[in-house]
Amino acid sequence: MEAVAARPRISPWVIAMTVMLATFMEVLDTSVANVALPHIAGNLSSTIDETTWVLTSYLVANAVILPMNGWFNSLMGRKNFYLLCVTTFTVASFLCGMAPSLGWLIFFRILQGLGGGGLQPTAQAIIVESFPHEKQGAAMAFYGIGVVFAPIIGPVLGGWLTDNYSWHWIFLINIPVGILAFTLVTALIHDPPYLKRMKKGEGRQIDFIGFGLIALGLGSLEIVMDEGQRHDWFASNFIIFFAAVAVVAIVVMILYELNHEHPVVNLRLLKNKSFATSCLMLFTLGFVLYGSTFTIPVFLQTMLGYDATLAGLVLSPGGLVILVSMPIVGQLMRKVDARYLIAYGLTMTGVGLLMMSKFSLDTGFNNAVLARCVQCMGLAALFIPINVSAYVGLPKEQINQASGLLNLFRNLGGSVGIAILSTILARRSQFHQARLVENMVPGNPAYDGFFHHAIQMFHAQGMAMADAAQAATGAVYGKLVQQASLLGMMDTFLVAGIITFAVLPMLFLMKRPAPPPKGEAMHME
Repeated sequence: MEAVAARPRISPWVIAMTVMLATFMEVLDTSVANVALPHIAGNLSSTIDETTWVLTSYLVANAVILPMNGWFNSLMGRKNFYLLCVTTFTVASFLCGMAPSLGWLIFFRILQGLGGGGLQPTAQAIIVESFPHEKQGAAMAFYGIGVVFAPIIGPVLGGWLTDNYSWHWIFLINIPVGILAFTLVTALIHDPPYLKRMKKGEGRQIDFIGFGLIALGLGSLEIVMDEGQRHDWFASNFIIFFAAVAVVAIVVMILYELNHEHPVVNLRLLKNKSFATSCLMLFTLGFVLYGSTFTIPVFLQTMLGYDATLAGLVLSPGGLVILVSMPIVGQLMRKVDARYLIAYGLTMTGVGLLMMSKFSLDTGFNNAVLARCVQCMGLAALFIPINVSAYVGLPKEQINQASGLLNLFRNLGGSVGIAILSTILARRSQFHQARLVENMVPGNPAYDGFFHHAIQMFHAQGMAMADAAQAATGAVYGKLVQQASLLGMMDTFLVAGIITFAVLPMLFLMKRPAPPPKGEAMHME
């Protein structure tokens, strides 16, 4: 990348900390509301299915804005756009906390998603340009702590706030952080010279058609991903409609944007093999991170009987592993080929998931924590080298567009991960239940032994023999469902692990970054 001689007036670490505040807050909000849905539903007199739109609306709005980050930076200037995003996100958070009905809450969540969608890629672009090449690994480690750690602690924090205060506070806690972030960004962040020139030139040419196609295509795709399992996928006309809209809009958008002189999304960046491979890697990272963060608590609470707090304690040590590991990976980036670190990260993540595929009803707390920590050791080694490798060879004028695409792929990976893993869990549980029920027939020694033992147990508790037999039948069915769900969960973790290992060959498409010339640096101005 072209070097910029002028150095920033303040430490780049201060800049990184400034933009990290709002980014952490935004990423946290992608998962913090998950555990509060039953409380929101009860308080706003709605069903759980209706309340899930609190999550879906945010992700849809987020996905629409992410790829257009570079265009908005060119149109408004990076600082102005970032301040607008911080303001929109903070005000929308307050409105979410005060929402009088579910309809208003969903509307305010859309505004929150629109504001939050520009925070991650803009912050990442600022950090990349604020540090010299040889320090970008350490900088990305700091940034990655927020991006990877936030969705892990989100459900824990959301559960604690909801249990001890109310669901309103999962949104209201954003307000002081947003005000502080706005103040610091106003004082410390400045646009680089090339962005000021772009703001006066091509950024003014508004691609309305591209804007509309992206909003329609990605918005419809997110709806399909988030609502598919709930509506039984293509058995639902609702899902078929939005899937068709998504396919048509995205195909037309790709063709249109590739032939547009000043596109909203610069898809030509994907011609760079290293960048395209990094996008796929981040998609996998999002798939595994968000998918497993969704699946593990389900296993712990439905299979092992953990409450929300204890399930959170299983996830928390993994977050600490990320906090410790990321700075180490950031330092290793200066000495070790990024491809080796990515290979290590994928391997450890896959091993952790394979360990989870061996979970049983006798799995102890320590074993669950160990498997999660092994997985998080891998996740910590993925984010930094993937992001640093993605920017190698890209002109600085394309950094904003590249960061938007990278974050889009990671978030889409998260949505796809949750959708696919939840579907696999449901379908494989049904499959195993159908196979197990074949053995639940009189004459099977295991069935007869369990059934008669259950009858005797209920009879000994004072039930009449007929009532005891009925209760025993219910107990047998409950054990059947439990075992089928466990087998389905094991299959889900196994598939996630296989997908992780399947990405390893993609490393051959990535080029080893050439060491920068001594003294090379990229700075804000």
